[in-house]
Amino acid sequence: MANEIIDGFFQAIQLIVTMDPEVVKITILSLEISLTATLFSACIAIPIGAFLYYHDFFGKRALINIIQTLYALPTVIAGLVLFLIISHQGPLGFLSLLYTAPGMVIAQMILVLPLITGLTFSALSGIDPEMRQTVTSLGATGMQSVRTLILEARFGILAAVILGFGRAISEVGAAMIIGGNIRGYTRVLTTAISLETSVGDFAFAIALGVILLGVAIVVNIGLNLIQSGSVWKSSFTS
Repeated sequence: MANEIIDGFFQAIQLIVTMDPEVVKITILSLEISLTATLFSACIAIPIGAFLYYHDFFGKRALINIIQTLYALPTVIAGLVLFLIISHQGPLGFLSLLYTAPGMVIAQMILVLPLITGLTFSALSGIDPEMRQTVTSLGATGMQSVRTLILEARFGILAAVILGFGRAISEVGAAMIIGGNIRGYTRVLTTAISLETSVGDFAFAIALGVILLGVAIVVNIGLNLIQSGSVWKSSFTS
């Protein structure tokens, strides 16, 4: 077994170095789906997070608690719920989203939206309260105030978006249920690794695993750079 793993690792390196077409195709599709889901989620979640920060209303604390609870929403549950909605017997079955890339984008958005929303709210909540009062006293409109505060909390919000992308590209449950792991159409890194491991093609699985690990490392480096920038900014302005 050890020899098989070692041989598989060297074959995996060869697949990556030679830019195997199948490996490249799966990687590109994974990035396209996860980046699209993260971008759409950010466009929705950041305004919602800002709204929650800027407005007080009955049930706000409970809503925030629900959003934070959804950080750990199991991917298979998200996939199952969406499957019931978009399957042919479901209320949105006429859209034909099941076993398609757009369907997978929606599945990943369900997982990413709560994360970016909650972390955006947390980032804004970390701003000095006096700044909000200062912006308002200078005569800024509601939208101008929100825009200023978002720019002030940009490091935390960018970190939220990067974390959302990391959650999207690394999930497997919803991708398998909604995408169906169809070669050339919905087969992404995580589902392909699961399939190739089950059929014993360790070289291909390891190659995809190395790429997925590389993406995770890039995401982690991005987070560290953002955090370093935030710390540097805080030290410079203090």
